Amino acid sequence: MINASGVRIRWRDIPPDVQEGIEKVIGGRVVEAVSQSGGFSPGTADRVRTDDASRVFVKAVNAALNEHSPGLHRREAQVTARLPVGTPATQLLGVYDDGDWVALVLADVDGRHPRAPWDAGEIAGVLATLESLAGHLTPCPIESVPLLPDEVRKDFAGWIRLHEDPWAELPEPAASHLSELVDLSAPSADLLAGDTLVHTDVRADNLLVRPDGSVVLVDWPRASRGCDWADSLLLLVNVELYGGHDVEALLAASDLLARVPAGHINAVLAGLCGYFYDITRRPPAPGLPTVRQFQRDQGDAVLRWLARRLHW
Repeated sequence: MINASGVRIRWRDIPPDVQEGIEKVIGGRVVEAVSQSGGFSPGTADRVRTDDASRVFVKAVNAALNEHSPGLHRREAQVTARLPVGTPATQLLGVYDDGDWVALVLADVDGRHPRAPWDAGEIAGVLATLESLAGHLTPCPIESVPLLPDEVRKDFAGWIRLHEDPWAELPEPAASHLSELVDLSAPSADLLAGDTLVHTDVRADNLLVRPDGSVVLVDWPRASRGCDWADSLLLLVNVELYGGHDVEALLAASDLLARVPAGHINAVLAGLCGYFYDITRRPPAPGLPTVRQFQRDQGDAVLRWLARRLHW
């Protein structure tokens, strides 16, 4: 299985004039930069130390690396700057944007990504954090974020495209149940409606566990207004991806997920699975050579879970 990772540039690869601009935002000269792994971005992800011993986290990218990444950085900056006090997220300290390069300067978090395969205690900690977060971010505190159903509607129509344009690599039991999956996923986008600010990209590489066990969510560019249980379901998809745990038992133990009708869970899983398999067929994204395999691996994980739920 491919882990979430891009082919990152490092601090030293940023043009000198851009480095100087970022250092003005930081307020000190960078004397050490340690590149961080994880996440699908071709840009930098560096924990840096300045000449006055300050420590911050810097992520920088331009359109030459990936045409979509600068826009995602700008959107992340807008969301992160407006998160309510008490949200377990990294604090935005400043932004550098010259129209080409976009860099976010964030508070450095003393933490690490969750273990993979997942540790039972860390799963419980993240689920508890997501439940608390859903209450903290309902009603949605940022009016300008998009509606989650609108964001995923086209993506969650993947089974229609796979039905109209068959894919020879579509695995069983999806190939044998393709028409059912088209029907099952039809309401999936609308079922995600709600009035909670949701992260929508919850997986191990977007989480940090502090030494005291508390959890921080990073990378908020895809934040949307949707149902309060969406992030918890996405976490369990990531747990299923790495294996070793009974996601049905975890779902039943979640206060947020246990109250969701089983048909709604099935529909959303179907929509998500169709998205992963459909996008797998696209050419590799610039600067992200492993993203298609990672998406396929996630499709396989969702299909395994869905097939168990439907007794296929």
